[in-house]
Amino acid sequence: MVLGPAGLMLFLGAWGIRRQDAVWRDEAVTYDMAHRGLPDLGATLLHVDCVHGLYYALMHCWFAVYDVTLGDALGAVIGLRLPSVVAMTAATAGVALLGQRLVGRRAGLCAGLTFALIPVVQQYAQEGRSYAAVCALVVWASYLLVLAVSRPCRARWLGYTGLMLCACLLHEFAALALPAHGAAVVLARLPRRDRRSWTCAAGAVLVLLAPVAVFSTRQSAQISWLMWPDPVQLLTFALLAALGALCARVPVRSRGPIGLRALGLPLLLLPTALLLLLSNVEPAYVDRYVLYYVVGFALLAGAALARLLRPAGAAGGTRGRRLRWPAAVALALAALLPVDVHLRSPDSRDDDVTAIAQAVRRMSEPGDGLLFTPSRRRIWRATRPHDFRGLRDLALERSPVASHSLYGTEVSGDEIRDRMLTSRRIVVAGDPAGQPLDTSDQELAKRATLRSAFAVCRSAAVPGARITLYARVGHPGGGDRC
Repeated sequence: MVLGPAGLMLFLGAWGIRRQDAVWRDEAVTYDMAHRGLPDLGATLLHVDCVHGLYYALMHCWFAVYDVTLGDALGAVIGLRLPSVVAMTAATAGVALLGQRLVGRRAGLCAGLTFALIPVVQQYAQEGRSYAAVCALVVWASYLLVLAVSRPCRARWLGYTGLMLCACLLHEFAALALPAHGAAVVLARLPRRDRRSWTCAAGAVLVLLAPVAVFSTRQSAQISWLMWPDPVQLLTFALLAALGALCARVPVRSRGPIGLRALGLPLLLLPTALLLLLSNVEPAYVDRYVLYYVVGFALLAGAALARLLRPAGAAGGTRGRRLRWPAAVALALAALLPVDVHLRSPDSRDDDVTAIAQAVRRMSEPGDGLLFTPSRRRIWRATRPHDFRGLRDLALERSPVASHSLYGTEVSGDEIRDRMLTSRRIVVAGDPAGQPLDTSDQELAKRATLRSAFAVCRSAAVPGARITLYARVGHPGGGDRC
């Protein structure tokens, strides 16, 4: 019941994990932060990204071991993503055990297999970010909640509190799982003792999380790029919510004080609904922030599938069930194969830092100027600094490490223009056409100087970026020739 789903998740996580060594910019941030010294990391978190501070610290410890043991053999990309594969495998095992505890062994097996086959689960199992670990912690906290109300024990409540606190410290929006757990406690009509125990546990989590949450509000400009939720993400949630509600109508018999619907439906619906409501005040919705909502869908769908695939009665029914199981899994794998293959391609993420760095290297010569437009795209050089060696970052004032920031600081627009006018050739790594243009003094100076004093030599489109080589018009050294 556990090994089958966990083994499937481990296989799916390992399949195509390198993604042709493509790394997207959020993973590049993880790599950069994890390779800073702990004093530098702590100083940076005081200014930016403290919401991911615990994750970066854990990844720093992981890379300290990985780089000197397996790094040369397996490569940095696998090291970046391997913890997420392990975390999602643990989450799958937890979903299977949770389904077994709520309904039965067959429901647990179906729930674990369903969870492993969901494309968004496979996506974040192969990303060097905290979302897989958060999902695993919420799953196992939910399991301990079910155990604690079935057989009350202080150790289980302490375990639940500890796991939820760790999940929230890895990412604050894990706290949105608490209302789902609270709804399950209320809907199950538990004794007052259990309700009081959950209230104390949830209160302790929120009190201990509060200082970090309050401090992180000072860094809310980091998500200022968020607008109204992405339609594809909303459609995915709406589809899973509708299917989950439909599966909840299939009659199943729950085995404990907390029923399947009492936990599954709130976990599926409440975190995303609350985050969408919060987004009406300040845009904050991205599906990965509440990735654990798919756990509710997997539990409901798993129980419904177990009911529909149950043996008809006698030995013939059992043989039929044995035949149907491999066929059902094979059919699901075949139906999802195009999506799964796409998720393991470099084009599946917003950009490809590796392809961008290689394009810059091919287009440049030692001594050329270099510009990132906008400046936050300087993160593109974090994982492959050797591809930028010999280039002069014309706008850079202080490096990301020296400035305790993610992207470094830049000089004024006037100084950028003066530096650009001393260059014969400039390689520009920028966003593709159609993206919003930053209106800072520095970005305005970059664009104006390129238009007035430089001509385009050649340009190349790579996933999520455009690399352009400019030459100075009328330069005394013949810079108008590319």
